[in-house]
Order: sequence, then structure tokens, then C-alpha cells
Amino acid sequence: MATNIGMMDGAYFVGRSEILAWINTTLHLNLSKVEEACSGAVHCQLMDAVHPGMVPMHKVNFDAKNEYEMIQNYKVLQDVFNKLKITKHIEVSKLVKGRPLDNLEFMQWMKRYCDSVNGGGLHNYNPQERREASRGGREAGKKSAPQQSSTKGSSAAPRPSSSHARRNNNDVPSSANPSSHSAKASTKPSTSLAAYEEHITELKLSVDSLEKERDFYFAKLRDIEILSQTPEIEDSPIVAAIKKILYATDGDASVVTEAQAMVYINPKEAEASSPVGVASEEKSSCEIQKRKNILNTDVDAAGIITLSPRQRLTDASDVHCSGSPLMTY
Repeated sequence: MATNIGMMDGAYFVGRSEILAWINTTLHLNLSKVEEACSGAVHCQLMDAVHPGMVPMHKVNFDAKNEYEMIQNYKVLQDVFNKLKITKHIEVSKLVKGRPLDNLEFMQWMKRYCDSVNGGGLHNYNPQERREASRGGREAGKKSAPQQSSTKGSSAAPRPSSSHARRNNNDVPSSANPSSHSAKASTKPSTSLAAYEEHITELKLSVDSLEKERDFYFAKLRDIEILSQTPEIEDSPIVAAIKKILYATDGDASVVTEAQAMVYINPKEAEASSPVGVASEEKSSCEIQKRKNILNTDVDAAGIITLSPRQRLTDASDVHCSGSPLMTY
């Protein structure tokens, strides 16, 4: 089953013309664009074709024009997916807007899935009969008939004019030329219109792909911005350089050079110039001096204790004789 195929799978490289030919052949429809199936009714009937009786066709609406009507069709399709335990996510909010790229990708997945079920073969399936139970199903099946009859009528219409031109060929030979010119003029706009429509569809597909790529990279930049605002690393030189690049204007070409200078600054100079480093050095020097004083005091006390009583007396007498103010009478 093609329930979890990747975006680089061969199923997503099937062209629009092949997809349209597959839909029209399978369901006896006459779609000219893939986005015409955005209502979800075509998807429901495709699932009904590969899983007969699984889709309640009386709940499918082929006349769905508004988004809330289309959503009902996708709810039916989601229920069928749940019954069959298909884990494919349906992006309803994008499909109902009729965007060509989103509808093409989902229809490519549908074709891959239908081909994977029973080899894609449909046995004794009558799509027109199954659509009769749906709302607007009969009209959807009859859309191709008027177009075929109109083409037949248009092909049969020039015959009387050609015979009339032959009868009056000797009398008015110039009357045939305007008709031929008008026929050529009518064919040229039709072909040019079809070429314009195809070109517009291709442009829409390219715009959709560019919008997806833009949203992807914008989300990445937003994640980087949130990470750079973390208090623990906000003041580091690397984060400052990243912010400089993120918030730079379009015409500033020296941003990268300035950011590199911020990253490659000498750490020792930065530490020496900072008030935090100076305060830490003063604190360490004070602590070293205190340790020296404590050691000297301990050494003097130890020396006094180790002196003999006679030496102590001698020292006291020396102090007394010298008239030191330390001695009191």
C-alpha cells in the first residue's frame, strides 16, 4: 500500500496530463484541470472504484461549490481512510482552495494508492451508475455528452457552406476566401488560448512551490532568532554576530566582514577591558595578600612558643632596658 510514500518517490513525478487521462478514463469524466477535483467528490469515487461498497456515495456531493460543502466530502473520505486504516494526512484547508500544486500532489498520491490495490485493475465497475446515488452525480456524468455533440455539430456545420461555395465558385470566387480566413482566425485564438491557460497553470505551480520554499526558510530563520534570544548565550560574540546578520538591511554589503570581526576578537583583550575581569583580578590579589599575612602570623607565633624561658626573659629584659612603650610599670 502507498500509505506512506516519500516526497521523492516516483509517484510525485507523474505529469498532469497523465493524471487527468487516468481520472477521465476511470470515472468517465471530462476534467480539463486537476484542481477541478478540489471538491473531494472525485477522490471519494476513486476510493469507491478500488474498494467497491466502502464509500457511501449517497453522502458525496458532486455539486459542491462552497468550502463547507467540500469539507463534507472530505469528511466522507476521511471516514473511509479510517476504516481502511490509511494513515495519509488530508490537508483539507489547502485542497478546498483549489491550488494547483496541492491538488496535483494529492491526486498523484491517489493514483499511486489506486494502482497498488489489485494492480490498479477495475473489474465490472460502472462509475456513472454509482454516481446516480450522489448529489449532482448525473450532471457530472453528462458533462462530456454535450461537448461531444457540440463538436460533432461543429464538424458537420461547414459542409453546407462548402457545398454552397462550390455551387457559387464560378460566379463569386472570392466568397470562399473569407470563410477560409475566418476558419483559420477562429482556430488560432483557440490554440493560443489553450497555450495561455497551460502557461498560467505552470506559473501557478511555480508560485506555489516558491511560497512553500519561502515559508520553510523563514521558519528556520525564526528558530535561529528565538535561540539567539536565550539569556545564557545572548551576550556571546557569536550570537551578536548572528544577530547582526539577521537584522542587517538589504544594501549593507559589509555585514559579513563586521560579523567575522566580532567573532575573531582577542578573548584576552576583551577580558582585560571588561570591568568584570578587573574586579576579579583585584579580588584575587587581595585574597593572596591575606593568605600571606595569615602565614606570617602563624610563623611568628610558632617561633615564640618554641623559645626557651630564658630566651623569653632575655627578650623581655632587652625590651625593658630599651625603654620600649610596650612595657608598663
